[in-house]
Amino acid sequence: MVAYRSGTGSICQQLVEAAQESFSFAQRHIGSKPEEIQQMLDELGLATLDALIDQTVPQAIRLNRPLQLEPAQSEYAALAKLKEIASKNQVFRSFIGMGYHDCITPPVIQRNILENPGWYTAYTPYQPEISQGRLEALLNFQTAIIDLTGLEIANASLLDEATAAAEAMAMSYGVCKHKANTFFVSQDCHPQTIAVVQTRATPLGIKIIIGDHQTFTFNDTIFGALLQYPASDGKIYDYRHFVEQAHAVGALVTVAADILSLCLLTPPGEFGADIAVGSTQRFGVPLGYGGPHAAYLATKEQYKRQIPGRIVGVSKDVHGKPALRLALQTREQHIRREKATSNICTAQVLLAVMASMYAVYHGPQGLQNIAQRVHQLTVLLAEGLKHLGYTIASEHYFDTLRIDLEPEQVTEIIEAALAQQINLRTISESAIAISLDETTTEADLYDLWQVFAGSEVSFALEELATPEFALEKIKPFIRSSNYLTHPVFNSYHAETEMLRYIYRLQAKDLSLTTSMIPLGSCTMKLNATTEMLPISWQEFGKIHPFAPLSQTRGYQILFAQLEQALAEITGFAGISLQPNAGAQGEYAGLLVIRQYHASRGETHRHVCLIPESAHGTNPASAVMAGMKVVAIACDKQGNIDLDDLQAKAEKYSHELAALMVTYPSTHGVFEEQIKDICAIVHAHDGQVYMDGANMNAQVGICRPGDYGADVCHLNLHKTFCIPHGGGGPGMGPIGVATHLVPFLPGHPVVEISGEQSVGAIAAAPWGSASILPISWMYITLMGAAGLTQATKVAILNANYIAHRLAPYYPVLYRGKSGLVAHECILDLRSLKKSAGIEVDDIAKRLMDYGFHAPTVSWPVAGTMMVEPTESESKAELDRFCEAMIQIRQEIAEIEVGKVDRQDNVLKNAPHTADALISSDWQHPYSREQAAYPTSWTREYKFWTTVGRIDNAYGDRNFVCSCLPMEAYSE
Repeated sequence: MVAYRSGTGSICQQLVEAAQESFSFAQRHIGSKPEEIQQMLDELGLATLDALIDQTVPQAIRLNRPLQLEPAQSEYAALAKLKEIASKNQVFRSFIGMGYHDCITPPVIQRNILENPGWYTAYTPYQPEISQGRLEALLNFQTAIIDLTGLEIANASLLDEATAAAEAMAMSYGVCKHKANTFFVSQDCHPQTIAVVQTRATPLGIKIIIGDHQTFTFNDTIFGALLQYPASDGKIYDYRHFVEQAHAVGALVTVAADILSLCLLTPPGEFGADIAVGSTQRFGVPLGYGGPHAAYLATKEQYKRQIPGRIVGVSKDVHGKPALRLALQTREQHIRREKATSNICTAQVLLAVMASMYAVYHGPQGLQNIAQRVHQLTVLLAEGLKHLGYTIASEHYFDTLRIDLEPEQVTEIIEAALAQQINLRTISESAIAISLDETTTEADLYDLWQVFAGSEVSFALEELATPEFALEKIKPFIRSSNYLTHPVFNSYHAETEMLRYIYRLQAKDLSLTTSMIPLGSCTMKLNATTEMLPISWQEFGKIHPFAPLSQTRGYQILFAQLEQALAEITGFAGISLQPNAGAQGEYAGLLVIRQYHASRGETHRHVCLIPESAHGTNPASAVMAGMKVVAIACDKQGNIDLDDLQAKAEKYSHELAALMVTYPSTHGVFEEQIKDICAIVHAHDGQVYMDGANMNAQVGICRPGDYGADVCHLNLHKTFCIPHGGGGPGMGPIGVATHLVPFLPGHPVVEISGEQSVGAIAAAPWGSASILPISWMYITLMGAAGLTQATKVAILNANYIAHRLAPYYPVLYRGKSGLVAHECILDLRSLKKSAGIEVDDIAKRLMDYGFHAPTVSWPVAGTMMVEPTESESKAELDRFCEAMIQIRQEIAEIEVGKVDRQDNVLKNAPHTADALISSDWQHPYSREQAAYPTSWTREYKFWTTVGRIDNAYGDRNFVCSCLPMEAYSE
C-alpha cells in the first residue's frame, strides 16, 4: 500500500481536519451564519464583531489574550475522549445506602423524559399557560408526596435531602412562637444531613444539639428537632413519644423519611410529625454520583405560607377551566428580599417529573410490590447472616441491616467485598451496614453471604424463611392507610398508555424545541444532543456518591479538567463544584467570605452591600449567611451609584464584609467603573462577591478574577449549557481567589477540603455530579476561540434586537457607547397610560405568536428583559422582533380608539382552540387575528391549552394536589 503524505500529515488526515473545520461544533452551536452576523453588524453600523466588543466592554477589563484551553474537538472526538475518561470509573454493586440507592429507570421514562428535549429544554413555569404539562407532572409529584408522608401540603421539590432538612430547620425557626434558638438532631440521621444542617445553622445563630433521641429531654430553648426514618443504620424507631414531648414545649418535629419505605411504614404525618423531608431518588432516578435528584418537603396546611420553594396550585382560567400555576410565595425572595425565609430560586423539576412518572407508571400496587420485595430480600439476607453466626443489631428494619463486629472482622469483610466488586458501608470501626434496593437479586444475597462466610454457602433460600414471615420485621410499624388513590396513579400502567400520557403533557409545554425563549438573565441557549448523551452512560449514572475514590478516577479526572477550565475562564485560583444551584453558589461564596474574615479575627464584619438592582436571591443569601444587608443606590443609567457606595463603605468600614455585584449589571450593561467599585470595597477590607448569572457576556472577553472579584458563582445551567429542565436541575459552582481557597466547601464522608472549610453545602461532595459532563463537553467542543465567538455573538444578538425594537419600545438602559451587553430591557410602562396595556398582556399575547415572553417586570416593574443568546439564528431573532413590532401595532390601534381598551387581542390572550371554535364568539376582532397573527403561525401553531389564569382565585382557593376527575369534566 502506498501512503501519500505531505508536510502536515496524510491527505486523509488533512481531509478529516478540513471536514471538521467546515462543520465545527461552534458553527452548529452559534445560530447565525457568518454572512448573517455581518448583516446584523451592518444594521448596527459596525464593521466587525471586534469593533462591537471594543465599544461594549470597557478596555480596562479586557483579557486581550486567548483563553488557555485545549483545542476544540469534534463531536465524535469529544465523545470518544469522554468515554475514555468515563471508562476509568468502576461500577461496583453499592450496598452503601445513606439515602442513595440504585434503582431502575423505566425505559419509557428515560427515553421520553430524561433524554427528551421537549422536557429538558423548557424553562421554569412562571408563564403557566404554556407550562401546563410540567405543572401537571409536578402536581402529581406533590400529590404523591402528600399521600406517602401523610401530611397536607408539599412543595414541587427541593435540591437534595440534606438541604431540605436545613430548609425545614429554618422554617421551624421562623414558625416558632417563643424565642428558642436550639435545634435537636438525632445522631441516627445521615452524616451528610447532619453536616449540612450544622453549616446552615451557624451563621443564623442556631445552636445544634446532636444526640440520642431516646434519652433527650426537651426544654423551652428547643424550637425543633430532626429525626431519620428509618435511621441511617436501618433501625426503625417508634417516634410517637418523642413527638409528643417536642410538641409539649412548642417545638416542631421534622422527619427525614425514605420515600420507598413509606409504601409499607406508617407515614410521618400519622405519628405527629410537622414536616417530612427526603429524597425521591430511588423513584427511578439514577445515582449519578450524588445528583441531580429531587428532594421533597411536606408539612401541615397551617404552615403553607412558610414553606420554602415552589408550590404548584390549582386555579382556573378566564373560561372557568381548571388550570395550574405556581402558587402563594412564588419566588418570594424576589419580593421580600432580605426578609425572605429562604433563598431557594430553583427546584429539581426534571427529576421530580421523573419521580412522579415513576409513581404514575407503577401505581400504588406496583410501588408496594417493589417495597415488599426489597424488604423481603433484606429479611432473607438477615436470616442468612444469622445462619452464618452473625448478629443483626436491629429487630425492626426495612432495607438496611447493621452488623456489629470486631474491628479486624470489619477490615476483612470490607476487603472481601471489594474483591467481589461490592461496596458496603463502614459505620464505625466495629460495625458494617448493608442496604438493599430495587436492583438487588437473589444472586446478590448469595454473593453477600459468601463475603461474610469467607467461602461458598450451601443453604437454600427456602431453608431461611417461610412465606408468612415476610413483613414481620416491620409489623409494629405497618402502614394501614391508602395512598395514590387518584386516577392518574391508576390509569397508565401499560407502556402505550404511559407513552401517550407523557406526550400529551409535553404537547402542553413550550420549550426550546418550539421557539426561542428570550429570557433576560436566564440564558436559554442550545443544549446540544452531543452534550446530553453522556448523562445516560452507566459509568456516570450508576456510581454511589460515597463509593471509594479508587473507583471514581474517571469522575476525578473530569472534575479536575472542568475546574481547570473554569478557573482559566474566570481568572480564579480555586473552584468548588459542590453547590447544586445558583442560589446555593451565592450562599457558599458568602460563607467562604464569612469564614475568611473569621480566620483573621474579624467576626465583626457582617455588613453586605447590595445594589438595589441585584437579583432577589442576593439579599436572601446574605441574610442566610448571617449578614446585614445594606442597599446601594443605582443612578439613572442603571449603574451602581459610586458616591453612595463610597459613603456606605466608609460608614460601615469596620463592619464591611462584602459587596454583592452582578456583572454585566442586572440592567444589561457593562459598568465602566467596575474596577473602581471593587477597589472601594477592598480599601475597606471587604470582599467582592460577583453574581455570575451574566457570565455569558464575559467568557473569553474578560475575567472576574482579573478586575477585582474575590469570589463568583457560575450558573452552569446558563452559560455552560446544562439545560434548565423546566425549572431545574441547576449547578452553581464557585470560583475563588487564592486567599479564599482554604475555605471552600467540605464534606463529612468524602474528604475534599482542609480544616478551615465552611463545611458541607450540599448532600453530595460534588453536587449534581452526573450533569457536569454536559459542561465539560461544551467547553471541549467549543475551545477557546468558539467560546469567545459565542460571547461576541450573544452581545451582537442582544444589540441587534435592541436596535430593531428601539423605535417601538424604548430601551431603558444602555452603556456609554449606546450599546447593551448580552441583554436589553424594553420599557413598556407608558403603554399602561396610553392604551391600558400591562406588561403581562404583551407576555400573554406573545403566546399566540408562538413565543415564551422575555423576563417580565424584573429588574424594573413594567419592563421586559430580553436575552436572545448566541444559539439563536438571525431568522429567529427577526421572527421575534416582527412579533413584538406587530404587537405594538395592535396596541397602537387601542391608543387611537380603533379597538376597545378591554375587549382586544392583548387583554384576551392567550387564545385557546376551545375559545376560537366556540359558537359564542362575541369579540370585536376576528378569530383569524386571534389565532393566526403571522404567516408562521399558519405553518406551525403552538396552542395553549388554557386561557389566561386567575392567580388570585387560586390563592383564595388553595389546592396543591390532584383534583378529582370530575373537576376536569366540568
